[in-house]
Amino acid sequence: MPTTAPEVIEIGATTAHLHAAHHLESGLLQQTIDRVTRVMGWPGCVVLLTLTIVVWVLANLAAARLGLRPPDPPPFDGLQAVTSSGALVVAGLILTTQRREDRLAEHRSQLILELSISNDQKIAKIVGLLEESRRDNPAITNRIDDVAAAMSMPSDAAAVLEVIKELGEG
Repeated sequence: MPTTAPEVIEIGATTAHLHAAHHLESGLLQQTIDRVTRVMGWPGCVVLLTLTIVVWVLANLAAARLGLRPPDPPPFDGLQAVTSSGALVVAGLILTTQRREDRLAEHRSQLILELSISNDQKIAKIVGLLEESRRDNPAITNRIDDVAAAMSMPSDAAAVLEVIKELGEG
């Protein structure tokens, strides 16, 4: 079995820490909303809701056909009220959960951005050191390499962002 590189383990630990911290930041109400949202998102819940609606309608129609007074006769005003209220609750659950998940995604994006900038700086340093080594080594012919010179400079994040904005507006 191959061993896992320490940096891979560290990256996994950082990701796990990010998720754990995100979970710890949530209060009891948020955790309850997350649980309810998970239940509502379960495929069996859709089947259960559909069956409940079908049974509701059939029971009321059967009661009317048997000459009994149905609790919610057609056009099923009670069912409409319950489903409308349920839809509002589900919309609120989804928005609340999505807002919380967006915060986690924002933290991930920030981490990725910072790691990318750090890697860019490291790569520029490595290229610069290689170029310096090439110039200092008498066994290697000294020449001008404009591409390597450009690569030895870290990217200007602000300039890249401006170009992205300009391209997005065009």
